[in-house]
Amino acid sequence: MAASIRSRVTVPLTFADGYSTVAEVMTFRGLDDDSEHLLLALGDWEDAVVCAEMGGEAPLVRPHSECLTGDVLGSERCDCGPQLREAVERIADAGGFLLYLRQEGRGIGLYAKLDAYALQDSGLDTYEANVALGHGEDERDYTAVAQMLDAVGVGRIRLLSNNPDKASQLAALGVQVDEQVPTRVHLTDANARYLTAKVEHTGHLIALP
Repeated sequence: MAASIRSRVTVPLTFADGYSTVAEVMTFRGLDDDSEHLLLALGDWEDAVVCAEMGGEAPLVRPHSECLTGDVLGSERCDCGPQLREAVERIADAGGFLLYLRQEGRGIGLYAKLDAYALQDSGLDTYEANVALGHGEDERDYTAVAQMLDAVGVGRIRLLSNNPDKASQLAALGVQVDEQVPTRVHLTDANARYLTAKVEHTGHLIALP
C-alpha cells in the first residue's frame, strides 16, 4: 500500500550543545502500521534526490527509533540521544532524511522498556530482558520507512545506521541500500554493556575500543 504526504511544516531545530539547523517535517497518510512517524528533510535534500535520480550519490538516510529517555531526558543507558544529534548534523551537511519512528524500546513501548531496564539491573542484557517480558528481542518493522521514502521519491539510500537488520529489512522492502554508514561510537560507563550486547548479539557495526 502506498503512503502519501499529509502535511509539511518547517521546524527550526536547536540542540543542547548549541547546534542548530532547519528541517522540513512531513507527516503521512496510509502508513502500514497507522503510527505517527515523521520524516525530517534536512539540508539540500531536494538536490540530493535529483542527484540520485541522475545516477549520482544516494541521499543519506537514518531511520531513528523514538527513545524518550535518551532523546529527551539525556539518559546514558543507551546511545540514542547522541546518535540523533550526530545524525541530524551529518544529514543536514549531506542532504537527506531522518525518519523519526514511534518504536520505543525496539517496538515494545515505553512502559515495557522501563520494565526491561529493571531486569537489566538484575543482570539480563537488553535483548534477554525483552524476551523475559514476553516480547521479541526486536519487534521493529520498517515497512513504514520504505513507504515514506517512496512518498518523497527516494528509492536509493546511504543508510546511516549500525544495525544490519535495518539494511536487510529495507532491501527486502525494495529500498536499494548503496552503503551502510556507521554512526560514531558514543560509549559511556553506563551504556558499555548495552553496546557490547548490540555488537555480540546482533552484529551492530560499532567499533568498541
